[in-house]
Amino acid sequence: MPPFDVPEGDPFGPHNLPYGVFSPAGSTERRVGVRLGDHVLDAGGAAAALGSPHHSLLGRPTLNPLLAAGHGTWSDVRRDLVSWVTDPAHRATVEPLFHPLSEVTLHLPFEVADYVDFYASEHHARNAGRIFRPDARDSLMPNWKHLPVGYHGRAGTVVVSGTNVVRPSGQRKGPGDPVPVFGPSVRLDIEAEVGFVVGAPSRPGRPVGLRDFREHVFGLCLLNDWSARDIQAWEYVPLGPFLAKSFATSVSAWITPLEALEHARVAPPERTHPLLPYLDDTVPGVDPGGYDLRISVAINGHVVAEPPFSTMYWTGAQQLAHMTVNGASLRTGDLYGSGTVSGPAEHQRGSLLELTWNGRDPLELPDGKRTFLEDGDVVTLTAWAPGADGRRVGLGEVTGRVVTG
Repeated sequence: MPPFDVPEGDPFGPHNLPYGVFSPAGSTERRVGVRLGDHVLDAGGAAAALGSPHHSLLGRPTLNPLLAAGHGTWSDVRRDLVSWVTDPAHRATVEPLFHPLSEVTLHLPFEVADYVDFYASEHHARNAGRIFRPDARDSLMPNWKHLPVGYHGRAGTVVVSGTNVVRPSGQRKGPGDPVPVFGPSVRLDIEAEVGFVVGAPSRPGRPVGLRDFREHVFGLCLLNDWSARDIQAWEYVPLGPFLAKSFATSVSAWITPLEALEHARVAPPERTHPLLPYLDDTVPGVDPGGYDLRISVAINGHVVAEPPFSTMYWTGAQQLAHMTVNGASLRTGDLYGSGTVSGPAEHQRGSLLELTWNGRDPLELPDGKRTFLEDGDVVTLTAWAPGADGRRVGLGEVTGRVVTG
């Protein structure tokens, strides 16, 4: 089937056009591409062939130059790309620049500057609180309804979908152990998340307000923040996650631009506590910051959870505002994760910690029971969002196989 003839209902039609970086078959050269159906368009090659002024941004081995160009340029480039793949006048020029998706190698699409992970799902936070603090009067910590809780992660271990995840080793100490022991994690977990990719940087000392979210955030991707729960339980007091979270964070090879998700924007859940002004998204002039994304989590091809992103208490705009309110600056390529996405129902929980209630209730899979991940397990996250006229907007999958350390 010619690349232009995308089947009706394909979630990667011209209404989507996510960005990635690929190498054609038989080559190691990296090129910026956009996905159309089951093909990849060499965006830089198309820009050069059509005499586009954006060739200097698209003819690069990474998305960072395009990310840094800012919102106005993002809109111009997207408008051109839609024209290149839909206007019959461009067909003869553009068609030879498509590559079958099955024949290319996909790479990490941007150079990650900094990585921050949040904890923005009330359902996930309450589940974790009930598991680890069963006798507490409130399963949430006192600060949770007043600010988006987060921590700085490790940018150097953000990897593209398809990269194997080596089981980490570290210290752990069970309740009955007299002293800590060292060895491979025996409670390796997933966290189904959404990542926000920052494009335009900001100045040090200048907070980014809620109204400026779309001026700085280029797009979204799926993200799996792998977690070693046993290592984390021993090390996290008092400074929070460290080795248990820094060994691998998997992201999709495709970045969906915010403009492709206009019809998926929704209001976040009703807030139960008054918000400080810099986080108050109920005031006039601030657009709804939520997104209606439907996520599926599969282990070895078997769906175990379907977390709804629309239930997230804190939005990406609020997370960005909080991340910069102290004057911390943004850099092109910054990545921040939403935190585990979980809904109110049992089948909507975005981690094995919750799905098995910390190992108490094993999952029944076709290939056996699971409490936490075993070597050889393959975890795959997929998602879609509602688009115009009933169409779906697909988000690129995130997959990773656990291998022995």
